Amino acid sequence: MRYKHPIKQILTATRSSWDGPETRPAVRHAFDKLTKCGTLALGAEIFASETEKKLVPHTCKVRPCPSCGHRATLLWQRDRWCALPDIPYVGIVFTMPDLLWPIFRQNRHLLHGLPKLGAAVIGQWAKLKYGVRLPIMVIPHTFGGRLNFNTHLHVLISAGGLQESEGRWVNSLVFDERNDKSKMMRMWRFAVIAYLRAALEANVLTSDLSHKKLRARLKKQYERWWSIDIDHFASKGHFLRYAGRYVRRPPIAQYRFTKITDREVRFWTKDKVQKRRVSVSYTPEEFVAILAEHVLDRYQHAIRYFGLLAPGTKARTSAAVFALLGQPTRPRPRRLGWAFSLRRDFGVDPLTDRLGKPMRWVGRLKSRV
Repeated sequence: MRYKHPIKQILTATRSSWDGPETRPAVRHAFDKLTKCGTLALGAEIFASETEKKLVPHTCKVRPCPSCGHRATLLWQRDRWCALPDIPYVGIVFTMPDLLWPIFRQNRHLLHGLPKLGAAVIGQWAKLKYGVRLPIMVIPHTFGGRLNFNTHLHVLISAGGLQESEGRWVNSLVFDERNDKSKMMRMWRFAVIAYLRAALEANVLTSDLSHKKLRARLKKQYERWWSIDIDHFASKGHFLRYAGRYVRRPPIAQYRFTKITDREVRFWTKDKVQKRRVSVSYTPEEFVAILAEHVLDRYQHAIRYFGLLAPGTKARTSAAVFALLGQPTRPRPRRLGWAFSLRRDFGVDPLTDRLGKPMRWVGRLKSRV
């Protein structure tokens, strides 16, 4: 069974369980706006023709919202299409052992440092092996298929880099599946364990374990293998489609819900061991609680940029990279209007009245939030 707005439906029915002072402010803000997405509570634009007036409600634009997240992803892909050169790209997934997930779950302030660690690992590997700098994008994720708290990074880079000492672009960086993956794994493992040990020594890490047991856990996890996955993309289009699966992605897609009642929320996920779909079931309150864990704190970025894409250097290096590759630079695309998006995706023109006459903007209804 398909549900039109399942997450909004669940949050509306369980408001008493999350709309209280014990809930993180970022969660309350996001969930409240999501329940009012597309309603007059968030305000509206007023359009009119000679015979008709129409109110177009504002959307919530929060990250857990599937529809708003989809539009934000499309806009990001258009922007990156113009900003990135036409070269091959690589996607790298940095994971960590599941025994470390609860540490970041209890210490959300430490999540902000992980993208920088992942970017430093890739940047150092590229510098040591090829003497180049790379454009690096890092997307931190905290959720798995069952909505369990699973801390990992999606690192998106080019398959070539800028050798600044000689002023040239080095093509076809080779990512050896055995040697390079092993080196990156050891660098990533060292960076994360050192980061946690430093937080522990600085008394900014909270845990249910004693300091002695926590040090022993970190030591044991440092001695085991950590999984890293590397994917190659021959074209920029393929790369951006892959990246679009993770940028502004809500923790769960709407089509995965199979049952929603006042006692149960059921959805399917892929079991990678059994290689088939399995059902996962929670009470509505349990579902909301685990969904809340994946809401980023306010002003935390869903994607971070480093290397040649770092905010302080991208303006200076972007033109140089395009020139070295012999490719023309592209201006930043104009933002797609909401009306254009509706006409293109759904074949509906929201700016015509019932007689087909054009409507014009005449005012705005203020938000009540």
